[in-house]
Amino acid sequence: MTASDRPPVAPEWVRRPANLASAVTAELVERVVRGVHPPGTSLPAEPVLCESFSVSRTVVREAVKLLQAKGLVQVRQGAGTVVNPASMWNMLDELVLAAVIAEDETSAVLDDLVVTRRLLESDMALVAARTASRAVVDRLGALVDLMDELVDEPDAYREQDLAFHDTIMQVSGNRLARGVVRALESQVVNTARYVGPSERALCVESNKGHRRVYERIAAGDSGGAAKAMFDHITEAWLARRPESGDPARLER
Repeated sequence: MTASDRPPVAPEWVRRPANLASAVTAELVERVVRGVHPPGTSLPAEPVLCESFSVSRTVVREAVKLLQAKGLVQVRQGAGTVVNPASMWNMLDELVLAAVIAEDETSAVLDDLVVTRRLLESDMALVAARTASRAVVDRLGALVDLMDELVDEPDAYREQDLAFHDTIMQVSGNRLARGVVRALESQVVNTARYVGPSERALCVESNKGHRRVYERIAAGDSGGAAKAMFDHITEAWLARRPESGDPARLER
């Protein structure tokens, strides 16, 4: 059989309905977060959604189930699919978090992310100061020294920055806290509003914070390590934070 005799291959999204449901879900998540469908209102009826997205009822029903799992909607008898208040949304869900950050004009969500991160990472630094082996301490010192050499290369510096923080999180043994931090950062690590400008001075100041954390861990000073991490995350964010919105929630 020649290539021209073979039956046409269906596009990937046609052969995999689950992907189509995911695509519909992603669009509906964005619409809910943007306020196209405000809390307390109902999503369009199932036939309307089917026509709007050119999909079957099965796909729409699967998408609604996914929205429910994300805390965005609930199905009420007689009222249809009703949008939940923002307080009920699952902010650890990657689609929800990404959409909320995209719509956040005041940096309030990014501030909340930083506050959550510093709370968890300062505690993990505290534990790391108690448990870090000589090999771990040496690795942290080597990373800090390497970052001093990379202050003129923001992308390379950022890679080692992430490695420094992840080393501390791993040695703390708190897999849940590390998972939360990594999940949150994965949504913002490549966004300009979170990363900030690529300036040498920012890298220099940031690494001074890293060195203080390293020194406290090397000294076995758990309280000092926690404070150094808390201060480092706060100061590094304030130095690169967009000017929009009031950073009052970052106050200690």
